[in-house]
Amino acid sequence: MKKSILGISLLTLTCMYGLLAAIIILVTIIAGGQALIGIGISIVVLIIQFLLAPFFTDLSMRWFYKAKFDEEIPGFLKAFIEEQSKKHNMKYPRIGLIHDGAPNAFTYGRTKNDARIVLTDGIFNLLNEEEVKAVVAHEIGHIVHYDMLFMTAVQVVPLVLYAIFEMLTRSNNDSDDNKAAAIGWIAYVLYVISQYIILYLSRTREYFADSFSIEETRNPNALAEALVKIGFGLSTASNNGKHNVSNNNALGIFDSKTSKAMVVTALEGNTVSKEKIKNAMKWEKWNPWAKWFEFNSTHPLISKRLLAISARSKEFNQEPYIIFDLKKTESYVDDFLLEVLISFAPLLVLIVGVIIGIFLYNETFNMKFYIGIIGLLFVVAALIKFTRAHINKNYKETNVANLLGEVKVSHITSIPCVLNGKIIGRGNPGCIFNEDFIIQDETGIIFLDYNQPLTLLNKIFALFKSKEYFDKNVTVKGWYRRSPVPYVEIKEYTVDGKTKKIYTYMIAKVFYIILGIASVILMFI
Repeated sequence: MKKSILGISLLTLTCMYGLLAAIIILVTIIAGGQALIGIGISIVVLIIQFLLAPFFTDLSMRWFYKAKFDEEIPGFLKAFIEEQSKKHNMKYPRIGLIHDGAPNAFTYGRTKNDARIVLTDGIFNLLNEEEVKAVVAHEIGHIVHYDMLFMTAVQVVPLVLYAIFEMLTRSNNDSDDNKAAAIGWIAYVLYVISQYIILYLSRTREYFADSFSIEETRNPNALAEALVKIGFGLSTASNNGKHNVSNNNALGIFDSKTSKAMVVTALEGNTVSKEKIKNAMKWEKWNPWAKWFEFNSTHPLISKRLLAISARSKEFNQEPYIIFDLKKTESYVDDFLLEVLISFAPLLVLIVGVIIGIFLYNETFNMKFYIGIIGLLFVVAALIKFTRAHINKNYKETNVANLLGEVKVSHITSIPCVLNGKIIGRGNPGCIFNEDFIIQDETGIIFLDYNQPLTLLNKIFALFKSKEYFDKNVTVKGWYRRSPVPYVEIKEYTVDGKTKKIYTYMIAKVFYIILGIASVILMFI
């Protein structure tokens, strides 16, 4: 595997840097040697960022996430990390603990000799010893494979390409400047393409980290079970993995932009019910939005990772962890296409409106009336989109397990729901500026999106009020969506008999009504 990942890494770097070199040569020919100064500055900035990033991340972890780097970890895990460090000729990584109930695990640093691994306390409560080792082995895989260094190296390409675009598109319309601008736009197209190549490489390296974990623990099913418990939100009701690091519970080793904690209880002995797993996999396997979100993500879909891990189970004398054999009874493409149209409709109204207005404009053209019509059409399109994401009727009391089985749901289409459970931590583990929550009910835990109209109000709530709700029972009324991870946007919540409201929905409705009235008035004045 080491030769395979090294070969892919070198080939990728060679191709991307070869492409970058070709662009730089063109830029030098068109814009002269001075262009190299800007390119050089961009590269120096990235190198400085790479060298200083661990230091500033350490500060961020301590100040904003309250991570502790001087606390003891369970003996079994310490022994496992020591064994791995010796085997792979690396220094023992610094271990940080975040005392929060939301799930997370990640690594950062420059090389394998100055790496940090940060874990939330919940992994020791949620997972058993073998599963904890499997998750930590995944993070060690990133360290051993020099993923931090490699991903920084490939990031040079889009950074320089964007700098070239910025530099060459500031032209004065003479022939040489037009040529420079053309090269600049080519650089921008390559910049976009390179960003998606990097995302693909990141997803590939997640598979390599999974493979590393499998080979080092020789227990693929432990890694699969951990992924299910943490990523899909499926868990056994028993707590066999508790090691008393803290009172909270959860973990996550997923895309930091999209990972939100969720755990569904599905007791089947000491493992997760396979039927519950298949039920949770349906959305990723069948809903077209899943592929789109994966395309824009640093991590593969959980269902794909599970199937890849399961394919290796027999190598280690284990039964495949999961075989997805459910049959799709309907197509979800029509819902997907409708949601795409609804999503872009407000923007399309504005673009088409401007284009038509340009062609229709003359001395007798009634500009106010036309702007009023476009404004009204925009409001209608925006309201359709807003209403579909905030269906304000038929709020049904449900639980996390039932929500995860829904396929016809997305960031565009919501399911109104009512959940009863306990607040166990922040949505972003340990972050003092994060206003969101994790709720746990009798079937598991899920991310709650707390979103007042003003960002300032959210941050004030996060800093001074949110901790008051930890470990309290709560009833939440809101909208369940996926993008791609399940979450519930809060409309209102009840704690200690008092109901608190989120005013974003109401204010947004009032805004659209006012904008609609203003458009009508503009049409007739």
